[in-house]
Amino acid sequence: MSRIGDTLKALKGSGSKALIPYIMAGDPSPVATRQYVLDLEAAGADIIELGVPFSDPLADGPTIQRAAERALNKGITLRKVLRIVREIRKESDIPLILMTYYNPVFKMGIESFIKSAVSSGVDGVIIPDLIPDEAEDFIKQARLYGLDTIFLLAPTSTPERIRKVVKASTGFLYYVSITGTTGSKLSIEKTMKDTLHSIRDVTGIPVAVGFGISSPKEASAVAKMADGVIVGSAIVKLIAQGKSIKHYVKSLRKAI
Repeated sequence: MSRIGDTLKALKGSGSKALIPYIMAGDPSPVATRQYVLDLEAAGADIIELGVPFSDPLADGPTIQRAAERALNKGITLRKVLRIVREIRKESDIPLILMTYYNPVFKMGIESFIKSAVSSGVDGVIIPDLIPDEAEDFIKQARLYGLDTIFLLAPTSTPERIRKVVKASTGFLYYVSITGTTGSKLSIEKTMKDTLHSIRDVTGIPVAVGFGISSPKEASAVAKMADGVIVGSAIVKLIAQGKSIKHYVKSLRKAI
């Protein structure tokens, strides 16, 4: 089992839910990113997502798009993000997931990326614009080197789509709580409960919910239904404002 799987299994055994914050790697700098990861871990994060800046981040809302622009303007690339991970690994063993778009991976080469990611200390990867139907080669290489592949499900996912995504995923399933971009307003509705029930009817893989969660109250509500809560835009916004993220993340930890 991977570091992600071990963490989620331990949390389930203790009756806890995973707090999974997201930050943009390289925003405002590689050194700051390393410190933010340590701060997040100290504040109660269980798994951390590191965004890889990309020029056309279709799944991301304005807050994360601006963070990507700032990182790109500082010269941050996929290879530099992997170097950041190697530096983090000198101080922390917390599970790390890269959230990247497929173009940088394709440019590096699938096997080269996966080998480099694993050797750097990456535990899993989320690629929003790579769907399971087109990911056979990527999944095969990821399984070979022990990299978790985390795919997305949405409120509109059919039973057939759920089964396909379940088959392609390891680590956990990422349930997109809204049909929009990151940072959009969350509305916890019956649809989420029904879809999560449908997912659990076909798999025991943990399900983490993200997109639109910003307040401790929302995090608490989602945690009652899911195995993990993913929070991104609200944290990225604090970083952009130069504010401390520790108090906010502690409030999320307490809520879930």
